[in-house]
Amino acid sequence: MLLGLDKISSDTIAAKDSCGHVLSYGEIIDLANIIEHNTVPRSLFFILTKNDVGGIAMVMSTILSGNVPLVLSSHTDQDLLDNLIATYKPQFITMPDDFLDDNVSLMQAFGYKTVATGAERCEMYSELSHLLPTSGSTGSPKLVRHKYDNIEAAGLNISTFFRLSDKDRPLMVLPLHYTMGLSMVFSHLKVGATILITDLSMTDPRFWKFIKEEEATSFTGVPFSYEILDKMRFTRMKLPDLNLLTQGGGKMPAELNLKFAEYCRDNGKRWIATYGQSEGTARMAWLPPEFAISKMGSIGIAVPNGQLSLRDTDGNFITESPATGEMCYAGRNVTMGYARCRKDLALGDERNGFLPTGDIAYRDEDGFYFIKGRMGRFLKIFGNRIGLDECEQILRSHISCECACTGTDSGLIVYLTSESEKEIASSSLINAIKVPANVIEVRVIDSLPKNEAGKILYSKLKND
Repeated sequence: MLLGLDKISSDTIAAKDSCGHVLSYGEIIDLANIIEHNTVPRSLFFILTKNDVGGIAMVMSTILSGNVPLVLSSHTDQDLLDNLIATYKPQFITMPDDFLDDNVSLMQAFGYKTVATGAERCEMYSELSHLLPTSGSTGSPKLVRHKYDNIEAAGLNISTFFRLSDKDRPLMVLPLHYTMGLSMVFSHLKVGATILITDLSMTDPRFWKFIKEEEATSFTGVPFSYEILDKMRFTRMKLPDLNLLTQGGGKMPAELNLKFAEYCRDNGKRWIATYGQSEGTARMAWLPPEFAISKMGSIGIAVPNGQLSLRDTDGNFITESPATGEMCYAGRNVTMGYARCRKDLALGDERNGFLPTGDIAYRDEDGFYFIKGRMGRFLKIFGNRIGLDECEQILRSHISCECACTGTDSGLIVYLTSESEKEIASSSLINAIKVPANVIEVRVIDSLPKNEAGKILYSKLKND
């Protein structure tokens, strides 16, 4: 069985949520059998999830039953959901019990109900296991196609470098439809651990009561998560059971990274930064905790059973170090490609275990990788190549508000969240990238558009 779940005692608790609901490993398998017997094999499910045991139960059981779920947030915008339903025509939709729906429930379990849509089955590739929205999707029907081997690889790779065991009790605040959140489920279920899952805000006193009473042993977050924890003076809290803090979902500000790395070093905990993409089943690189400070800012080295490499603009691999180029990844956790319409669900593996990441990276003399920016995040102004990610890094060292850079080859556009920072933002960029003032436009907005992982949604910022 996938992830060896049938080898774990059926009474072992697989997950517990902050509402007190509990899910055992045996109940996941039992639910998979119920779904299998009540559906036509290889049906497409849309699962609208909350961060609770029911969400884990429905996603894992649907996959185990041989059906294919698209995992979505229960808060998905209705227009986006309607567009996805019209594009892919799922046979079943699973949703929380409190959702209004006129259809009769085919199945009900763990606070979720499943309804049939009446749509006909479509051909699906035999190894297709599940689908996830592309990171930062704002309405596109573009989905990432995962296969069963991706699940096995993610479970093995992540549980290996995090040194997970059945004694672990990870706190899961990342949403299930987010690739890093789902990879937490795969890796911890593989070792028979108990996942503590919640959708409570980190500013809610019940959140901290849940951590302490359930003796959470690890926390995984994105940079935005750690910004919140820092404001709450997390490093002053007493959490003796918490021994691992992990970070993914983009680069952290250097000062914040150092603060948590030093906190972990001084308190006998591990701080592990990771790097990944939806297309690589979440984790492709990790920074071993012993290098958390000496190599701070690095994404580290390839995960176990994976390989990182650099290639130049001509597509040739760069063997020497230090060097800079497009970072590529090879491993079993590389997904099969994208789906943009229903017929794409029948496509096979288009990547064959190799993924050009689109990230420009520097590899130092010790073989550690540092992300420098995205290949598409560049402008060419007056013949000069301007890196938008680099511009943001420059701004963050001079201003105290949030910023984002977009634009075209005609000019650079800077978005700020503070009117008082406009002048210093403009002057710092003019001095650093050596362009005339008239090609830089600074716009002030109330807040930057972001997804649930805290990543900036550049597609929602006008670049003209």
